[in-house]
Amino acid sequence: MTEREVTAAGSRRDGVWPLIHAERAALAADLSELTDEGWTTPSLCTGLTVREVLAHLTAGASLNAVRWMAGVIRCRFDFDKQVAMRLAEQLGSTPAETLARFRQVVPSTTKPPLPPIAMLGETLVHGEDIRRPLGIRHDYPVQVVTQVAEYYQGSDLVVLAKGRIGGLRLVADDGPFATGSGPLVSGPTLALVMATTGRATYCDDLVGDGVELLRGRCGTA
Repeated sequence: MTEREVTAAGSRRDGVWPLIHAERAALAADLSELTDEGWTTPSLCTGLTVREVLAHLTAGASLNAVRWMAGVIRCRFDFDKQVAMRLAEQLGSTPAETLARFRQVVPSTTKPPLPPIAMLGETLVHGEDIRRPLGIRHDYPVQVVTQVAEYYQGSDLVVLAKGRIGGLRLVADDGPFATGSGPLVSGPTLALVMATTGRATYCDDLVGDGVELLRGRCGTA
């Protein structure tokens, strides 16, 4: 399936938004009792704390196509600069305010010019960027993680994913997801998603002849 076909398929899935809302609500609940030290914990996104990643998620749920393009122009097409600018807008003055702002966007269907399935991917992946360093375990429905895995295996739209797993055979051991050909990488669907999107630490949860090759392709998230 081409990237265009994957994007179109994701856009047709009317059930994606309730999944996004459910995952946002679960993340907000997981962070409700977080200490000040927890909020400053480095996330799996290089250079960002747990609190900053949450503000990034809030920004993504607050930014429509018009505001996104206006920001791109304002930042002279420096996409990283725009991300940093929007994150700062949503950070708030305290961790409590950061969390309150995120709670406000839990039911939002506002998004940049991306398919809803990409927003589900962002919610899941950044949720793990936050949870893993904090030692928080969240049980995702396997059908939800499988949808995200199927999206990323055919897309480099938001993050390098399709290119990262080229020449490898990925097979989930807890669900139906499988893709590619070449040296095997096998394990939980969640770990496959996170490694596909560049989180090397999740390679520790995978097995197969292709794991170290995939680990070597993981860089800054």
